[in-house]
Amino acid sequence: MAIISNAVTIADAGAFSVGLGAMTHIKTLTASSSANLTFVHGTSSVVLDSTYPIYIFKFINMHPASSGAFQVNFRDGGTAYDATKTSAGFQAYHREDGSASLLAYAGSLDVAQATGEQMIAGGSVVNANDSGVSGELILFNPSSTTFVKHYMTVANSFDTSSPPYTQNQRSAGYCNVTAAIDGVRFQFSSGNTDSGTIKLYGIKDS
Repeated sequence: MAIISNAVTIADAGAFSVGLGAMTHIKTLTASSSANLTFVHGTSSVVLDSTYPIYIFKFINMHPASSGAFQVNFRDGGTAYDATKTSAGFQAYHREDGSASLLAYAGSLDVAQATGEQMIAGGSVVNANDSGVSGELILFNPSSTTFVKHYMTVANSFDTSSPPYTQNQRSAGYCNVTAAIDGVRFQFSSGNTDSGTIKLYGIKDS
């Protein structure tokens, strides 16, 4: 197996969380025709405060009931998931038959001082039986009331258009609010999440 100089395998190198340290499992949510999957500090054993400086959400085989974008938004102390965000993103894709590929800036992943959803994967994650999206989101120091709250996402999805292709999308930004982030909500733009699992982990300082 090929090894990178920091002893991380090439297969692992695409994940943001590699090398951050030991993860402590906090909560697992499993979708079943769910409108959204939401993690709220202090609810159902969810921890999302100064206990950990880094939180990682790993989403596994998220499958939409109807084709649509996979999205996230953040709560900053109220009841609405509408934290002001600024972000940038890029994407890569490659078709199964090798006929086309791309690596480019993706304006669809951008948010500019807005309260709407942060797209993680899209424009459309199709609802074919063998389709879906997997990846992770890292949230840094969500309990801070001094600094902006940085986040990064990486996702891979399968598109069944002819010929089918794999699509990798990445975004990074910050919640530009002084209040702590105490809730994170994942959902599809098109409606319910048919199936899938999201696991929340905390990472202590090394």
